[in-house]
Order: sequence, then structure tokens, then C-alpha cells
Amino acid sequence: MRTLRYILQKEFIQIFRNKTMLPMIFVLPIVQMLILVFAATYDLKNVDIYVVNQDQSETSREMISKFEASPFFRIYDASFDIDDAESSFKKEKADFVMVIPQDFERSLVRDDEAKVELLINAIDGNKASLIYSYTRGILSGFNKEIIAEWKSLPEFNPPMQVEVKDTYWFNPELDYKWYMAPGILSILVTIIGMFLSGMNLVREKEIGTIEQLNVTPIKKYQFILGKLLPFLVIALFDLGFGLIIARLVFDLPIVGSLVILFGFAALYLVGVLGLGLFISTVTETQQQVMFVTFFFMMLFILMGGIFTPVESMPNWAQMLDRINPIYYFMRIMRMVVLKGSGFFDLFQEFVSLTIIGISFLGLSIWRYRKTS
Repeated sequence: MRTLRYILQKEFIQIFRNKTMLPMIFVLPIVQMLILVFAATYDLKNVDIYVVNQDQSETSREMISKFEASPFFRIYDASFDIDDAESSFKKEKADFVMVIPQDFERSLVRDDEAKVELLINAIDGNKASLIYSYTRGILSGFNKEIIAEWKSLPEFNPPMQVEVKDTYWFNPELDYKWYMAPGILSILVTIIGMFLSGMNLVREKEIGTIEQLNVTPIKKYQFILGKLLPFLVIALFDLGFGLIIARLVFDLPIVGSLVILFGFAALYLVGVLGLGLFISTVTETQQQVMFVTFFFMMLFILMGGIFTPVESMPNWAQMLDRINPIYYFMRIMRMVVLKGSGFFDLFQEFVSLTIIGISFLGLSIWRYRKTS
């Protein structure tokens, strides 16, 4: 323990003397939480519509007003010519074009039906499906009003009906920031764990101090633990700092136990730090560490369910996620913070993170070559 205490003392002194690490430790959490949580959102807002109203009837203008009243849509421009609309569409100035044909109102009166053409930019498939869904909802509501008005009924509703009230658990207002904040915190902890731990060890190789440590009677596990524990403490500090920002700025409810959350975070960090140290034992320069770590981080984050549901991925990708530590930690963050899950609710994640942590830490200790 005395040897380990001296190693930790040396590591903390070295970390706080490194001017490049301090901004990553203290500034990175603020930047990530205040920018990424707002930017990384799938909420649909300010959809620009280009209207081609060739009918110019009262009914067509009334339908357009329904879109103007929606908080999700705004009329970008209007024209009689479809070519002008397609030109703006191709220049990405409008998200979709709504074409109202010349005989819109007449067809509605004569045939009890009319057609509206929707041209939706589907480069982003998720956004396109949301635009279509919202548009269909507005058109359905408008259609219901037209039927009720033309049939001279006070309300076009059946005499008996089932009233449905929606209640959303754990996120009643469907606030996307509540969904993203735990995920961004997972990324933050991973960056601190993998990047800084790996770069710290390789930096000692580059400046030559690793040779001085190798000739001392320090055991391999003491050396690895001495490299691991400081960044575990720093990452937990950043996690707490990020939770405070999320609570104050986004009013994020922390329903579950902080003891359970930080306990799982420490277990997760053992695996992530172990992987970072393992990468540093097989590389020679900080540049190599950055490239290898960036590869693993991108793979873990994109497959971890932070931005897209894991259940929507193919079966082979879901199987690969069984060795993805950030997949488990992201689930833990959201379940503890938003749902208030306890230890036994997360027992499967606990077992998986324990196996991953022991494996990665064991690999880093085994791969570190201590030469005299």
C-alpha cells in the first residue's frame, strides 16, 4: 500500500502539471453538456415548407393556415410554379414542397375528395418520416373539420366514444434533453477514461521516465493501478460535475440513488481505463494512442444506443454490443437517473461490466512489459 500511495502521489502531481490535460478535465464537461445536449436532438422544429397553391381558393388557404399555426412548420415561400419550388427544394432551402392542384376545392365539392402532392426531402430518413407523420396529422384534422362543416354537424363525433389520455412515464413532457443528457455524460466519462489514461502512459514512454520506473521494484499490478486510480477519481469527479450542470441547466430529475450510479460508474471505469491502458501498452506514441482509441470510441458510442436504439440494429450488431461497455453504462445512466432503478434491476449489467472490467484490466497488466 505504501508503494501504491507513492505512485498515486506521483501521478496526481504529474497530471496537474500537464497543461493539456487540465482543460480536458475541467472545461470538457461544461462544453459537452452545454453544447451537445442541445445540439444532439431528434426533435422536429422549424420545418420549412414551400407552398405551390395553384387553386387559390378559400379552402386551400384555410388548409395552409393550419400549417402556419403549427409550432413545427413555417412557410418558407410560395409560388404558382412547381419548377420554382423544385429549385428551392434542391438547394436545401425547403424541407418539403406541398402542391395544391388547380381544381382542389372543386374536386372536394363535386367528388368529395381532393389530392395534395407532398414532396419530402428524404436524405434524412428519420426527419422525413416525422415530417410525413406530422403533415398527415394536420391534414387529417383539417379533413375532419371539413366533413363536420359540410354535413352541418356541431361535431363530427360518434355519440359514444372512448376517451384516450396519454401518459408518458419517466419523461412526461417528452423532453429530448432529459434523454440525451445521461448519454452525453456516458461519452464524457468514456473520453476521460480511455483517452487520458492511455495518453498518460505513452507520454512517459516518449519522455523516457518509463525506463526509470521499470528499474524500480514496483510490481506490474501496482504500476497499472497507479495509472488507473487517478483517472478513475477524475472521471467520477467529472460525472458529478456533469450531473450538477444537467440538474441546474436542464432540470434533469435524478430519481435513483447516486450511490448506485457512482458505484456502477466506478465499475464501468475499471473496464474502460483497463482498455485505455491496454492500448497504451501496445503503442509507442501519443498519436498512435489517439488513432486506436478514437476507433474504439466511435465504434462503442455509435453502437451503444446513445443516439439510435440498439433494438433497431441487426442481430449481429446486437450480439457485438455484449462486449461494448458503453452500451451497458448508457442503459445504467438512463435507468438510474430517469427511472430510479435499483441494484437488482441492473444485475445483468453488473455481471457484464464486471466481466468486461476484469478482462480489460487483466489484459493491460499481462501486456505491460516491465524490463530492468
